[in-house]
Amino acid sequence: MRFRRRRKKKDRRRFRGVYLLPNLITTGSLFAGFYAIVAAMDGRFYAAAWAILIALILDGLDGRVARMTKSTSGFGVQYDSLADLVAFGVAPAILVYLWALKDFKQFGWAAAFLFVVCGALRLARFNVQTGSIDPRYFNGLPIPAAAVMVASVVAFYTELGEFAPERSKFILAIMYVLSFLMVSNIKYISFKKVELFRRHPFHTLVGLVLIFVVVATAPNIMGFLLMAAYVASGPISTIIYHRRAALAPKGETETPAPEA
Repeated sequence: MRFRRRRKKKDRRRFRGVYLLPNLITTGSLFAGFYAIVAAMDGRFYAAAWAILIALILDGLDGRVARMTKSTSGFGVQYDSLADLVAFGVAPAILVYLWALKDFKQFGWAAAFLFVVCGALRLARFNVQTGSIDPRYFNGLPIPAAAVMVASVVAFYTELGEFAPERSKFILAIMYVLSFLMVSNIKYISFKKVELFRRHPFHTLVGLVLIFVVVATAPNIMGFLLMAAYVASGPISTIIYHRRAALAPKGETETPAPEA
């Protein structure tokens, strides 16, 4: 009994409270994901797609704010993962099922459920591997990128209107591909280590301004193309790396690069 009482006192001492600002931002991301679900159920698919994009922006802010204010915590990490599962797992799955996969019946909801499961596995693996892999790369497609890819497809088809091709089979294939990429070992570039508050070459600023201008002129189309390029960058870079490794002389050493 005494041991149990001591243990309870130690647990209370460990959990002294939570940091408000980063967790409030995480709550905003969770709310955006919940709103996307409600909007999709009401048939407002374009609004749901943009809500997922807003959730991505807030998800990127909470971690940076926590590191800048030195308010990182184990609670924040776990809360962020739960919010990500709703905003980037459940929300895009429901959105895409109601928007394009409903006609496939069991095959449609199975594809949507597979997306949620693979997203949950991706988050669990990320939490376990944090600190043990190169922080410059993601091991598998990040679930926020997969969710925004789904949202950008919805926005892209909305922009094309009557000129858009038949979507059901295309979306079904995309859901299976994204699910596989999330649980694969294909490496993707991580932008978490990009330092925004230090000096960079002038051409970096020019390039970012050009990208911003191009996206601003046609956000629905350019957003889809940029996300498609990022999703394809992982497999393409992996293929290039393995081809270079196969063609290189046996005795020649190469600079280690991300591999699947």
